[in-house]
Amino acid sequence: MKNFTSVQDVADLQQLVESALAYKAYPFKDEALGHRKRIGMLFLNPSMRTRLSTQVAAQQLGMEAVVFNVGSEGWALEFEEEAIMSGNTVEHVKDAAPIMGKYFDILCIRTFPSLKNKEDDYSELYIRQFIKYAGIPIVSLESATLHPLQSLTDIITMQEYMRQPSQVARFAGRKPKVVLTWAPHVKPLPQCVANSFAQWVNAWGEADFVITHPEDYELSEQFTKGARIEYNQDEALKEADFVYVKNWSTFQDYGKIYTNDPEWMMTNEKLAHTNNARVMHCLPVRRNVELSDEILDGANSLVTTQAGNRVWAAQAVLSEILRGK
Repeated sequence: MKNFTSVQDVADLQQLVESALAYKAYPFKDEALGHRKRIGMLFLNPSMRTRLSTQVAAQQLGMEAVVFNVGSEGWALEFEEEAIMSGNTVEHVKDAAPIMGKYFDILCIRTFPSLKNKEDDYSELYIRQFIKYAGIPIVSLESATLHPLQSLTDIITMQEYMRQPSQVARFAGRKPKVVLTWAPHVKPLPQCVANSFAQWVNAWGEADFVITHPEDYELSEQFTKGARIEYNQDEALKEADFVYVKNWSTFQDYGKIYTNDPEWMMTNEKLAHTNNARVMHCLPVRRNVELSDEILDGANSLVTTQAGNRVWAAQAVLSEILRGK
């Protein structure tokens, strides 16, 4: 694996899942793999789970992790080619990135969309420019359109649950039904997590996959192709085994909120339509807006387990890069 920015960088998805679960069983089995190697983590927007889990993963492989918050600790970066830098940007990525390549063995980048210009956001300029100029492997800690470490975690979490002794018979001989459902939110959020989850579930190919949302909240077909789209949430939830809850803003009329219908919030009443489904969310979550307390604090929630698995996803990816696979 040269870089990790989407599922397309993964040669064998199932092998990556097995690697992550092996690290969960034996976290320090490769603690010398990253000896005397250094990982740089650049944040252009805030992070908690992604930052902490990737640091822990790197340290368990023997790597030194260096974290740098670009917005508050460094110069404002310019990413456009041939830019006339007479504005607020101080340093061009083509000057900064090669230096990062000298300091680190792996460079991780966290960016965020503007939600103002779809073409700019979906060009993934920031990630592409670091790949072009750094000269070392680049790992996405979330980009303008995708969150691959989160999505790998999601696949790991579902497979891990299906393998529990109490669940093996339930899933024997059939694919699980996985539902990605839109949820209300107080402000417009990116499509990153939803795009990425759709991309990875489709690549996994081992699920009956349904995406449900209000009309006009369609995601880009480049990520959802292969999933069934259902505008009736109750219909979509029927017989679901996993329900992934996430808000996203509009894609066509980019970055807008058309509705905040509280009827789309997941509750135990909604969960009654499912096959005793396990509920997932990437966090942070707006309680009693996206998900009810009764769901988050109840027996059907996989949210804490899911967040814990972020370490193993990151460790599997870093291991692949360090081994040059």
